[in-house]
Amino acid sequence: MDSVLRLQGRIGQRTLLLTTAALPLTGWTVHAVTLHRRLAAAKRDPLTGLLRRDACTARARQILRRHRDDVCVVLVDADHFKDINDTMGHPAGDAVLTAIAARLAAWAGPRAAVGRLGGDEFAIVLELPAARREVRLAQLVRMLRTPVTLDDGQVVNVAASVGAATCDIVGTRDLSMLQRAADAALYDGKHSGRAAIATAAHATVPSVNGRRAGRPGTSLWGRAA
Repeated sequence: MDSVLRLQGRIGQRTLLLTTAALPLTGWTVHAVTLHRRLAAAKRDPLTGLLRRDACTARARQILRRHRDDVCVVLVDADHFKDINDTMGHPAGDAVLTAIAARLAAWAGPRAAVGRLGGDEFAIVLELPAARREVRLAQLVRMLRTPVTLDDGQVVNVAASVGAATCDIVGTRDLSMLQRAADAALYDGKHSGRAAIATAAHATVPSVNGRRAGRPGTSLWGRAA
């Protein structure tokens, strides 16, 4: 009987030890999951759900390394966005930005880097072979011109200017140079109703309409490349 009691005691102590050891592990697991969710949320713009600058830059570099000359950098600038905010209010403006973001994500697909640069400016980096380039960019422009219906039933007419720069035409895989070229092309085609595709000359433009269009040594979203 004594031996049985001693055995039961040892088993009980072992069970207690294992249970006690599991508690910190469970707590750490919960903490790790919470931390992971917070880090994931920090990579996303809270309004649109698109990637923030740093996360988008990292993803863009991966795409450039993987696909090389088929990579296309697309910049999107909402047309007359200030007028929407001024006449219809900021909630309407937020709804338009959210709709634009959803259209960009749908057009680009899950393998692309789609980010909000700030305000009404967006960027996409994706694989886009030359044979499909013009058709796909024209499709994007049409999507961005689709009116947005607000929760109260009001319809907002929207449009966006689009500039694109590709590695094969611009002649570089440098992210900042591609951004510079896409930005310059966007302003060349502003309000034209079409996507403007950059030439190699667009990469040499130091600024567009008085704003900085990027400089050598900086990435698409302002950090060292």
